[in-house]
Amino acid sequence: MPVARRGRRLGIDVGSVRVGVALSDPDGLIATPLATVPRDIDGGTDVAAIAALVAEHEAVGLVVGLPRTLAGREGPAAEAARAFVASLEPAVGVPIELSDERLTTVVATRQMRESGRKGRKQRAVVDQVAAVGILQGWLDRHR
Repeated sequence: MPVARRGRRLGIDVGSVRVGVALSDPDGLIATPLATVPRDIDGGTDVAAIAALVAEHEAVGLVVGLPRTLAGREGPAAEAARAFVASLEPAVGVPIELSDERLTTVVATRQMRESGRKGRKQRAVVDQVAAVGILQGWLDRHR
């Protein structure tokens, strides 16, 4: 199933503390880390920051990770991701798709540890690496 429209897409990994953001190239081949945005459930500055990234990079769509259990069930983290999408929709003006993100943060953390990054340095970019995993998986499935 080919990517419906050429253009950059943002991948989003919604966490309780941070939101990792990745960016694709215009041809939808490669996802790269872009930013880590502090989570702001009450104030909405996280939504505004992502809307600004959508505008800055002229993104044609967003892919938001939907955390599920290994059994495929949705829990509180999935509810939080769905709520985040609901707050993003009116702010970004581009299509938003949810994509299964089982284990992306686990894999990202392992990759960061293996590359020698630890502690705060690791936490600062693990959300971006998880967002890359979400977006790259989506891009690969839609090529």
